[in-house]
Amino acid sequence: MNRRFVISASAAAAMLAASPFSLADETKYNLLPGKPFEGTTLDILSVVTPQFDGLMLRDDEFTELTGIETEWTFIPFVSLQEKVAAEGIAATGTYDVVNYLDSWGPANSHWLVKIDELMSRDGISMDRYPAAFARSAQFEGETLGFPLRAHPQLLFYRKDLIPNPPGSWEEIIEVGKALKESNPDIAPLALYYFNDGNRQNLFIWLNFLWAAGADIFNDDWTPAWTTEEALKATEDYIALHTVHGATNPNSVSFVEQDARQSFMQGNSAMIPVWWWAYSGFYNPDASTLTKDQVGFTGMPTYQGNTKSYAISMPFSISEYSDDQGAAWEFLKWLSNPDMDKANAIVREVKGKKIVNNVVTHISSLTDADVNEANDGIQAAAWESLRNSDIMPQITEWPEVGDVISAAIARAAAGGDIRELMIEAAAQSERILRRSGRIE
Repeated sequence: MNRRFVISASAAAAMLAASPFSLADETKYNLLPGKPFEGTTLDILSVVTPQFDGLMLRDDEFTELTGIETEWTFIPFVSLQEKVAAEGIAATGTYDVVNYLDSWGPANSHWLVKIDELMSRDGISMDRYPAAFARSAQFEGETLGFPLRAHPQLLFYRKDLIPNPPGSWEEIIEVGKALKESNPDIAPLALYYFNDGNRQNLFIWLNFLWAAGADIFNDDWTPAWTTEEALKATEDYIALHTVHGATNPNSVSFVEQDARQSFMQGNSAMIPVWWWAYSGFYNPDASTLTKDQVGFTGMPTYQGNTKSYAISMPFSISEYSDDQGAAWEFLKWLSNPDMDKANAIVREVKGKKIVNNVVTHISSLTDADVNEANDGIQAAAWESLRNSDIMPQITEWPEVGDVISAAIARAAAGGDIRELMIEAAAQSERILRRSGRIE
């Protein structure tokens, strides 16, 4: 461990020692001039996604500019958390750069390099990202990495069944009633209330909670979801299923993937979900729908307000890496705005088809060419992101979130909502007192 600390400290000093600004006009992406890390090979741990395939297939440019080679290891999302946790425990530096879900960041922050000084040195600001995306890559005021894969929520709907998309949850209920009359074989709305261990049933709940002016925690980290406003919002979220019958009957057992499948197979007419799902909704290999049938709009209002949940998967440098300087050069190249834009427009790289609409820079979200190539979904996403937030960035959140998720699942199955949420609050207080976050 002492040896690792020495390596880490010296690597950080070396990264900060040289400033590229004297040659800024001569270096692309503010990479250091002179290829100081030539001959290095970096090991990259990444989730499986076409978006990152597109980046990996372009990394010859990075090698040409820096002399640094890369080796990518792609892991399915369901296995990534375990892989990232194992890397942190082993402390061997097997991977120089790691990709993770934002809510895992606090628990792993002790071995992820803080990059604020490096960004300042190289003229990079987190202001290039929407505020929710930027916060998702930070912990306790320090930046852990760049949100390279990040998602806003949108409402997708069947344009052939719903000519005018609903703008509020109240309108969704009314549209649902009409659909049950005109198309009784198609459920109005696919939701996912199941307690899956990844807290997916909180994704839409947060829209209700925040739009009602409520929150998850108070400033002192006591639960805030038992106020009258929060409980009413929770009741209205659950009532979509239990009272109004606006949801697919199987929504209590649905995870997000099940809900997407229900929409793609024509069994549900609407779904609130991440924007990356768009291309899959009309992919003939997976869906019964055509592109002409799939529409999207911003998340519905609740009580006249909209505040949606956003999520990201940052890339960060491992403190255990012996090649942190080279890894920082890689992050600068990987996260540059030109790459962000190209990866959402160019549909074939080195002979491989790439279908990707995910961008994270404000410049890409508002870019006319990017929007033209993707049916304007980035513009809709940008509107959603203007008022979005993320889940709490505390180490105890997975445990507390699981408690709330279990309460939501039981409520959707017919349990007493207020009793369940109040009991969840009591459990949360016990967890946070035990950890010392609540005195």
